[in-house]
Amino acid sequence: MNLTLRRAVMEDLDAVVAIYNSTIASRMVTADTEEVTAEDRMDWFLQHTDQRPLLVAEDENGSMAAWISFETFYGRPAYEKTAEISIYLHENCRGKGAGSFLLQEALRIAPEIGIRNVMAFIFGHNVPSIKLFEKFGFTQWGVLPGIAEMDGKRYDLNILGRVLS
Repeated sequence: MNLTLRRAVMEDLDAVVAIYNSTIASRMVTADTEEVTAEDRMDWFLQHTDQRPLLVAEDENGSMAAWISFETFYGRPAYEKTAEISIYLHENCRGKGAGSFLLQEALRIAPEIGIRNVMAFIFGHNVPSIKLFEKFGFTQWGVLPGIAEMDGKRYDLNILGRVLS
């Protein structure tokens, strides 16, 4: 895929939410169990700054293919150099290299915005995402066993991380 990356703008919020919502039914990517609205995600969207950006990837036609967010970890000053990253892909872009593109770009950008440690919280049964992050040098930093409960089933949450400097 030929993708370009840019900062998200307010006009992107509906597409960001649509991609997010497309992952809910699978119970593989998010702990949300029902669709959210752009209004629901407005505060989250506005919390993204130059130091914690929300970036969107567009395909050659200018359509949003995916997005990645950097988010503050734990909200305490001692963790300022650490960020959680989340990647969400449009269903037509899954398995086509968009995840690798976004993660590679995130690792390139992170030091420029003062991030030394990156973390990802991934369900234990989401093997494709775990493999993607491992491909880029992430290792398992922890497991929260059975912490997520959806549709009467319990799921582990893996914490993957990578130190950049």
